[in-house]
Amino acid sequence: MKYDFFIAGRARNRDNILKICNLFDKYGVSYYCFLKNEEKWEYGNSNQTPEERQREFEALDLKSEIVLKLFNQDMEGEKASQNLLLVLPAGKAAHIESGVAYGMGKKCYAIGEYEATDTLYNIFEKIFSNEKELEQFLKGYKEDTTV
Repeated sequence: MKYDFFIAGRARNRDNILKICNLFDKYGVSYYCFLKNEEKWEYGNSNQTPEERQREFEALDLKSEIVLKLFNQDMEGEKASQNLLLVLPAGKAAHIESGVAYGMGKKCYAIGEYEATDTLYNIFEKIFSNEKELEQFLKGYKEDTTV
């Protein structure tokens, strides 16, 4: 499967990321998002808070079958995507995914406030300050890709 975007972020920012996914759905822009595969994670349960679930995940062995399976799923999703959107605030893994995407020659975007200026944030074509800006972009993106 091919995607227009890979949506990266931290699991602790779940609600915000899912709101962003809803914007992509609204405009019919395809995406891969790790949160859309939660039923395949094979750890935790739906009664846990995002924080509880993340702490359980972080306690897993780095080379465990679950961790390696999720790594491979996410990397395949990233390879199959044309662009990347980083939802801030984001953790180390999401920032690494941004660097991977940039290294693959993909256009990178971000949404949200960053803590401090960093030269490497220049990998992003645009950092949207809010959902309204992103929504305008997605509306134009869909129109541009259907022409």
